[in-house]
Amino acid sequence: MEIVRKVTSSQGKVKIKFGSKLFTNIRKVPQLYVLSILPILYILIFKYIPMYGAVIAFQDYVPHKGFFGSDWVGLKHFKNFFNSYEFWKVIKNTLGLSFYSLLAGFPFPILLALCLNYVNRSFVKKSVQLITYAPHFISMVVMMGIIIQLLDPKTGIVNMIIAQLGFEKIDFFGNPDNFKSLYVWSGIWQNVGFGCIIYLAALAAIDPSLHEAAVMDGASKVQRMRHVDIPGILPVAVILLILSVGNLMDVGFEKVLLMQNPLNLSSSEVIDTYVYKVGLLSTGIKYSYASAIGLFTSVINLILLYTVNKAAKKLGQTSLW
Repeated sequence: MEIVRKVTSSQGKVKIKFGSKLFTNIRKVPQLYVLSILPILYILIFKYIPMYGAVIAFQDYVPHKGFFGSDWVGLKHFKNFFNSYEFWKVIKNTLGLSFYSLLAGFPFPILLALCLNYVNRSFVKKSVQLITYAPHFISMVVMMGIIIQLLDPKTGIVNMIIAQLGFEKIDFFGNPDNFKSLYVWSGIWQNVGFGCIIYLAALAAIDPSLHEAAVMDGASKVQRMRHVDIPGILPVAVILLILSVGNLMDVGFEKVLLMQNPLNLSSSEVIDTYVYKVGLLSTGIKYSYASAIGLFTSVINLILLYTVNKAAKKLGQTSLW
């Protein structure tokens, strides 16, 4: 059966047949649609269906009573979180880490990609790519173990070098002021190569005739970067920036927890670790309280994503929708 949609225009009603076109496309390339079934099922089963579980944020959820038997309490758990002693501290630490990571980490993959794009020797280019991309495959636990050993105040090689230079050893992980920098710059070291690959692919898509025209006009490499490369990769950069802003409230649980200790807790306690400790480790697991905090962060991320996407669209840049 053909599906018909009616669209009203200035010339009257026009019938647009789109169901038949869809079925025609399926008959032409059925393999592509068959391959898409598994990803669609994955998204439905593991992303959309679990959204129903967010209802426990408004309940005093008890596992043996289930969703329908638990008492409905409305916004009780949200109010408890907003009125808690730790609320402003975890919000401040989460946003501080997120903005620091975004401001410090976002330009580095772009700069590395721009520099590698002008390296003529294939061996050098591939070697730099391998060295910068390899840390991305290191397990977070292994990476943090390496960093902790390197920065150990007694046996770490960094502090040994500092002592040899005549300075006092530094307890990097014992000082709350150092936590954000350690978190951000170790993250840049681990992920800059992965981000660089995305921008190198965008640079490869730029029309070579633009560079040829720039060279004929006497443009230097820096001028070509500024007037050809950066405008060419700007749409990709905007999309990645929008996605990054949409995850500002999700700092990352595993790395923060591995770096955390009682001495730096004042600057390392973020929303994810707070939920883990108060909602899941405290006496009597607080499923509803943890879900309320998670729902709160998701709503904030959605608002930020929509706002930044709207701003990018108004400025005439690429947007998600």
